[in-house]
Amino acid sequence: MLPVTLYCVTITLFDVTQNPFVYGEVVPAAAFVDRVEELQRLIQDLDAAQKIFLISPRRYGKSSLIRRALATMTRRGAITVEVTVSSFSSYVAFLEGYARALAAAETTWDRARSWLREAISSTRIDVGADSRAVAFPNARTERDVSRLAEEVFTLPARLAQTRRRKVIVALDEFQAVAGYNGGSVEHALRAAVQHQRDVGYVFAGSEPSLMERMLSPRRPFYKAGPVMRLEKIAAEEFAAFIDGRFTRSGMKPEAGLGAAIVELAENLPYDVQRLAHETWDEVRGRKRRRATLDDLHQALKRLLAEHQMIFEAVWQHLTLTQRAALRAVVLEGGRGLLSADVRVRHRLGGPSTVQRALAALVRDDVVTRDGDRYAVVDSLLREWVARQTF
Repeated sequence: MLPVTLYCVTITLFDVTQNPFVYGEVVPAAAFVDRVEELQRLIQDLDAAQKIFLISPRRYGKSSLIRRALATMTRRGAITVEVTVSSFSSYVAFLEGYARALAAAETTWDRARSWLREAISSTRIDVGADSRAVAFPNARTERDVSRLAEEVFTLPARLAQTRRRKVIVALDEFQAVAGYNGGSVEHALRAAVQHQRDVGYVFAGSEPSLMERMLSPRRPFYKAGPVMRLEKIAAEEFAAFIDGRFTRSGMKPEAGLGAAIVELAENLPYDVQRLAHETWDEVRGRKRRRATLDDLHQALKRLLAEHQMIFEAVWQHLTLTQRAALRAVVLEGGRGLLSADVRVRHRLGGPSTVQRALAALVRDDVVTRDGDRYAVVDSLLREWVARQTF
């Protein structure tokens, strides 16, 4: 009988963990970075039924912050309602969506339909039986809409009274009301909310200049409530968070990886999460457990290739003067763009020409301005301009 040799074969499987970095959607609690003080302040003010104005540039994590605050208030027993103002195509559509969101807080849709019909008397209201649709088909004239708005804007207070619970309303992208009916929307809302003692509001906007104008003297919301302005997260804390998320997911980050991601993404929460997410995917795709700076650069290279057509379209849309100004923003770090040497170096023309080009780039949301510094809104576009244009 031949001897039998037994071999023990150990197979190590790569740990396919869910990507710990989230972008392109509201960030869940586990992936939420810092903002401890801002979150605590927002919760405290909402709990006191304050009317808060939250001002934040795009990609700073404003919506995620709001969602976390609302989740806390829900756990405390409040009714929370969130509406993105910019998602509606008209003032009436906004009023319909606002009414629908508030009515949805009722326990059943049948009760919501009855509640709405009791609250809205100025015009006919169509409330769907199953689709939860709300429409005001007869609100056609400016006077009709004005009377309707007065009733819709009192709904949060009626809901608080009916349910005997605190109500929290978040109106995201609030600056969009300026496009509906000028200052009349602000006047109507201000007149309603100033009497609502059991309703907390957060009016949030991602166009700081527009929001600041809405809070200026002679505007309805002047001194209407506390103002919060989101700043960038401390770069060191963000870098440590990124390294920590890599580690907890089973990947060992190379020293300085988190800091490099934060720097490349210009410390913008959305861009940082995106670059970290794609770097993590790069490492997983290679079935390795160590994330390196080379993985980061490979992920960046892949992202730039994937966005090539989009960025080319943006570039082609710009005038020659705007292209030159955009390249100057990228290559000069956004500073000193009106100085003579910068204008000569980038062939920008006179100061007024540069100012007009920069104003157009800001208006089209390609570039943002913070004090005396300009920056490209999308850090990937910044890298593309630096590498692909001349």
